[in-house]
Amino acid sequence: MSTPSYKSDFIHLCLAQSVLRFGSFTLKSGRQSPYFFNAGLFSSGKAIAALGRAYAAAIVQARTAGQLPFDLLFGPAYKGIPLVTATAAALSDHHGLDLPFCFNRKEAKDHGEGGAIVGAPLVGRVLIVDDVMTAGTAIRESVTLIQAAGATPAGVVIALDRQERGSGTTSAVQEVESQGLPVISILTLADLIAELRSGRLPAPPEALAAMEAYREHYGI
Repeated sequence: MSTPSYKSDFIHLCLAQSVLRFGSFTLKSGRQSPYFFNAGLFSSGKAIAALGRAYAAAIVQARTAGQLPFDLLFGPAYKGIPLVTATAAALSDHHGLDLPFCFNRKEAKDHGEGGAIVGAPLVGRVLIVDDVMTAGTAIRESVTLIQAAGATPAGVVIALDRQERGSGTTSAVQEVESQGLPVISILTLADLIAELRSGRLPAPPEALAAMEAYREHYGI
């Protein structure tokens, strides 16, 4: 089965922006990974607009399949703020979905309008927009904040699911999903490997074997 076009386009965008790199990288966990993904390098107007389109495409695909009924987009500070903004704009511009969005402050404002939430009221079914999920800590914090406001967490959308075990036998994504919260990703490790197998990526010749070995050792 071929890779959906938005996924393939996103992989090429990541390579062009050096967001995705192949080689040998030491992760925070101490593992030696054959690839590295840094969404913080989407740092130009053109790049963030393309990133928003990729999130929007993944959301619309899931929404069409009935997987993600939601009313509001939420971006956890700080990385989630530009992500949720770009995603909301892309959903409106490219899919005709004009949806409200908001994000939180790290510290509640004690003057002016006050509060910890900026943007639309935090109500209804809330879709969390974030970059990657490692330990799931940021997602748990977002869920707590959403529930405290009386809203309902509806799911999570991320840029990349590494599809690898954490300290136990499951991944951070699986742990979140086991709590009844669906997680949608633009890309997965399986997508990266499929695109490498296709021969369409400008990657080192050893990248495919290294990625497959890494999945064999750490994959879920």
